[in-house]
Amino acid sequence: MSLIGTEVQPFNAKAYKNGDFIDVTNEDLKGQWSIFCFYPADFTFVCPTELEDLQNEYAALKDLGVEVYSVSTDTHFTHKAWHDSSEAIGKITYTMIGDPSQKISRNFEVLDEEAGLADRGTFIIDPDGVIQAVEINAGGIGRDASILVNKIKAAQYVRNNPGEVCPAKWEEGSETLKPSLDLVGKI
Repeated sequence: MSLIGTEVQPFNAKAYKNGDFIDVTNEDLKGQWSIFCFYPADFTFVCPTELEDLQNEYAALKDLGVEVYSVSTDTHFTHKAWHDSSEAIGKITYTMIGDPSQKISRNFEVLDEEAGLADRGTFIIDPDGVIQAVEINAGGIGRDASILVNKIKAAQYVRNNPGEVCPAKWEEGSETLKPSLDLVGKI
């Protein structure tokens, strides 16, 4: 079953952000755009490259009104230790959620039950707490965070312009489509 168009299920978690431990719930997502970036584990190989890349796009995402949350089944204590010991992870200023109960990973359907780890899943969530985009990658395939900026712009455009859709490779300012009977078979 697809999670597109479904509301994020309730959760309450501990997280690490900017030197502090904080609580994060599904209610914190309301009223803003959010990105949830699930990854298998701290102190690994592909994960720090992805999270650093996401940090490199964080300012552009913040300018679009987006908050970023990374999530693994590690604890918030492990996130702090990784932040303190890794040059790449030490750059991160967005929220790093701990999911040792695996509830959040299970709710987003990215939990590898056998391994007890999250798959590489990226979710774009609208200000109503509804999932608008999902990307799931195999463990050895890293993600490119720069793609998220355009996906967010497209999601925001569609939300703000009912009746219009963004075609493939759409960029801000490009033409959109207005689906109608007149367009059928003409694209």
